[in-house]
Amino acid sequence: MAILKFRVYLEEDDTVYRDVAIKHTQSFYELHQSILKGYEFDSIHEASFYRSNDLWQRGRAISLEKYDGIEYKVEPLDMISTSIGSEIKDTEQKFIYVYDLNKNWTFHIQLINVSKEENTKITYPTITRKEGIGPSQYGIKSILGDKFADIEEKYDLSAIGEGFSDEGEDEGEQDDEFGGEESGGEEENNF
Repeated sequence: MAILKFRVYLEEDDTVYRDVAIKHTQSFYELHQSILKGYEFDSIHEASFYRSNDLWQRGRAISLEKYDGIEYKVEPLDMISTSIGSEIKDTEQKFIYVYDLNKNWTFHIQLINVSKEENTKITYPTITRKEGIGPSQYGIKSILGDKFADIEEKYDLSAIGEGFSDEGEDEGEQDDEFGGEESGGEEENNF
């Protein structure tokens, strides 16, 4: 069984991409779900694939449904029943994937590898590589992602304010030459 590896990258930034390995018999719907998972998008919006050429022009649509407001030259193929392999016409086959017609998230998809060996330990489709920080679907995404909010709540970073903290600095204490504090009593050497 042929395993197809696609590189899925943002239309405006080809340095942010996800590589997806999928069986040639699997559907465009399964590829759609894998792309959303790889970019951490929800799955509640419209989505369409388009056959494409080397100039990234849109060809026949492969959609979840026929959407109002889109002019189709030819009836779109059904994403759920159309297998990936049936649409591969070239060793570097290209597709365009559009998600959420209001936000118009556009991804370029290119076939980068075909393998005849299926790894029995992998459940396909699977993300094999992630490069770059994907865009936030609805707002700003930081490098730390959702974890930063947890850190901020746990340590209450807003209480620090701007600049440096004066925590641990008392007027009566002096630092000795090794960076430790001198106390009024016995001096302790930790050498």
